[in-house]
Amino acid sequence: MQLPLFPLKTVLFPSGVLPLRIFEARYMDMVRQCMKSESPFGVVLITKGGEVGAPATTESVGTLARIAAWDMPKLGLLHVRAVGCDRFRIEHTEIQPDGLQVATVTPIAPDDDLPLPPQHQPCADLLQRILVDVGSHQQENNGEATDPVGSVPFEPPYRLDSSVWVGNRLSEFIPVPLRARQKLMELQDARSRLELVQRFLVQHGVLA
Repeated sequence: MQLPLFPLKTVLFPSGVLPLRIFEARYMDMVRQCMKSESPFGVVLITKGGEVGAPATTESVGTLARIAAWDMPKLGLLHVRAVGCDRFRIEHTEIQPDGLQVATVTPIAPDDDLPLPPQHQPCADLLQRILVDVGSHQQENNGEATDPVGSVPFEPPYRLDSSVWVGNRLSEFIPVPLRARQKLMELQDARSRLELVQRFLVQHGVLA
């Protein structure tokens, strides 16, 4: 499978939300084409270089992103709300004349989505409190108004009984270096990811 890449200084997890402000011509064209063909693009973490300018060097594992909503507040600036799908591994990359990276990739199978074990229920409870806080904050700031692109960091359905969903969402929130977050995303065992996240939260006094 071939897809365009969007190298970023962030890590996208499956079912995660990624708000983007796009102004470079290569990515404006990429997003237009993805919307026209209803196809995803690939988000990969930058290891060397920047988000703008010359093509960056990236990690070899990334996440497919589908466009859930978009808005153009002014000419030359595009706001996009993307949502993570399956992960992939880059096999080969080519640079187009406009600087856009296009990769041949191999899909990575989704993690086995097992029910949340009782010992990890504190993680789900913490995530539930975060969801309530986010919802209250949105109501205070927006009232009845809805923003199709928005900054809400979660995409329903909220699966608090899922080892995969709870582990991925908390992995997005804990304050760890990007390379560590990348390793959490690459793990193919949801229980191991959740165990690492819970250990971090306990060590930092977030969970008892």
